[in-house]
Amino acid sequence: MSTPTALSSEIPGRLADALRSGRFAVTAEVAPPRGADLGPVRRAADHLRGWVDAVNVTDNAGANVRVSSLAGSLALLEAGVEPVMQMTCRDRNRIALQSDLLAASALGVPNLVLMTGDRPEQGDHPDAAAVFDLDSGGLMAAARSLRDEGVLLSGRSVDPAPRWLLGAVDSPGPSADRFAQKVDGGAQFVQTQFVFDVDAFSGWLSQVRDRGLDARCGVLAGVGPIRSLRALEFLSSIPGVSVPEQLERRLRGVPSDKVAAEGVAACVDTVRELRELPGVAGVHVMVVGDERGVPEILEAAGMARTS
Repeated sequence: MSTPTALSSEIPGRLADALRSGRFAVTAEVAPPRGADLGPVRRAADHLRGWVDAVNVTDNAGANVRVSSLAGSLALLEAGVEPVMQMTCRDRNRIALQSDLLAASALGVPNLVLMTGDRPEQGDHPDAAAVFDLDSGGLMAAARSLRDEGVLLSGRSVDPAPRWLLGAVDSPGPSADRFAQKVDGGAQFVQTQFVFDVDAFSGWLSQVRDRGLDARCGVLAGVGPIRSLRALEFLSSIPGVSVPEQLERRLRGVPSDKVAAEGVAACVDTVRELRELPGVAGVHVMVVGDERGVPEILEAAGMARTS
């Protein structure tokens, strides 16, 4: 059992309940469609319902236009799956951001992950104006002010105050200083970048435990299968992602038509190892576009469907 996270009993949701109790939590992720139809989100929910505690809905990830995270979150709620609404600072000023924060709570979205966001140059509208009126830390401060004090950044009060579980993202590295800053800033759970090198992750996690941060913020380790050698090369190039030589040899050592299955097996092994690490509150399973693979991974790792 992981370390219970100190959370107010007033914070709603299944994910919050898992973190409070120390039950190993599971989150997954869906990308809203590039089109005016929420059917793909609902179909993803059918595969994930009962297997995960909550599901992230990305916010125009990679600076590419898709259906809004709020709309995707509402589709998950209607489908009986708890959403984690992602919010980035790229496209909205503080007025619009605080408006969407209030809307999320008013519509029943219980969890938020707050991020700065990718620059427009990386996406499908490279000439778009980058707003970045706030960064992730400023947005977290705004959310905390709204929830804990019922006050906007302008100083005006709101009534009633919103309620959510507040999350952030992080890339574990040699130091846990950045993680500590996020926790001090108000993050109650953090979803990490992909963890392929469990030994290196363990070193970072020991710093988190030594500072007592795991009792203040749930660590959800990012996991996912590498299903092709092309994916292996892409993931190896992402800053903050470390693919150990042992895993690379494992994937390159099987026939090309077996790489996907070997990647899933390696992911299952990683989940099993992470479940044994003190200080890990759960896993964040990233298989966007292949949500039916999440139950396969979890069941093989010895985790049963909960409902």
